[in-house]
Amino acid sequence: MIAILKKEFNSFFASPIAYLVIGIFLLVNGLFLWVFKDDYNILNAGFADINPFFFLAPWVFIFLIPAITMKSFADEFNSGTIELLKTKPLSNWQIVLGKFWASLLLIVVALIPTFTYVYTVYQLGNPIGNLDFGSTIGSYIGLLFLASTYTAVGLFTSTLSKNQIVAFILGVFITFILFYGFDAISSSFGNDSITIKKMGINEHFKSISRGVIDTRDIIYFLSLTIFFLFITKTRLENE
Repeated sequence: MIAILKKEFNSFFASPIAYLVIGIFLLVNGLFLWVFKDDYNILNAGFADINPFFFLAPWVFIFLIPAITMKSFADEFNSGTIELLKTKPLSNWQIVLGKFWASLLLIVVALIPTFTYVYTVYQLGNPIGNLDFGSTIGSYIGLLFLASTYTAVGLFTSTLSKNQIVAFILGVFITFILFYGFDAISSSFGNDSITIKKMGINEHFKSISRGVIDTRDIIYFLSLTIFFLFITKTRLENE
């Protein structure tokens, strides 16, 4: 698994992919948080708050993570190298997990520069340091869980087609439904809406973002991630 992880991770930086992913992620968030005169602009908020970043990041990830994972298996199937990969002394689980951790590690690398946002908001606070660290840490943990689920979904959709664009579109569609679809459906229901909301990612992400780590939220994300990794491995076996 480590060999696959290193190979995949190094391949990101051997091409423009890693630099584009990190650059686009920071550019989009930076423009909305610091430049555009919108509701997410931290400087125009009147108070030091990092929450706009944690609202935007999941939406950016919906497009960014499928773009990272779309070639994981689609490219292998298209070029025929998947057969060569299967001849190596690696189990299907090791192949899937190696690609999973490599993609997730790239997301972690993209998140590291955003700590400058936290430091900036920390300095802008009145008094300096007037920042809810519990909520901030919880939000970062929530982003990692959310990114792991998106990555698992992206790997699965990359097994559904040899065409990377098709894999990307499917990845965006499924992650969008999981993140926002259940919220949209719940708006059509009365008292039962909270039950439907809890079936989606957004409700559990917001729960962790409050700074309270609930085991139900962790189990939800882990279950969803493992499920998509399992069906990815099943698809790999059937190819």
